[in-house]
Amino acid sequence: MRPVIQEEKTGCAIASAAALAGISYKEARGIANNMGIYAGDEALWSETHYMRRLLTKLGIKAAKKEILFKNWDSLPNRALLSIKWHIEKGKHYWHWVVFAREGECSYVLDSKKSLKTNTRMDFGRIKPKWYIEVDI
Repeated sequence: MRPVIQEEKTGCAIASAAALAGISYKEARGIANNMGIYAGDEALWSETHYMRRLLTKLGIKAAKKEILFKNWDSLPNRALLSIKWHIEKGKHYWHWVVFAREGECSYVLDSKKSLKTNTRMDFGRIKPKWYIEVDI
């Protein structure tokens, strides 16, 4: 899998879906926008239903429930992770990233534009709250 860089400040969900689907940000944004899903909509990074709808449209199966993160070894081979999880004015927010395991190699695809590398293996610095297993 390859990282997809978000082209909008709040485009982490669209970029994560694009990475899972193996398409560009522009393609994923077009599909999302046609579904009424926009990067600037707070529900995209404070709820899971928009992301699940987008993944379904892209042919990606997502588990129905979020699972609390325990440790890196317990993650499935593919997962959406919620990191930078916080509460503002009583509402939960997070940054979407993709976890992937290929053989003995595990990594996180982080779409944030300002990172030196968007394929991360600095697991000690990444603090997931929960994850959604995905099947591509």
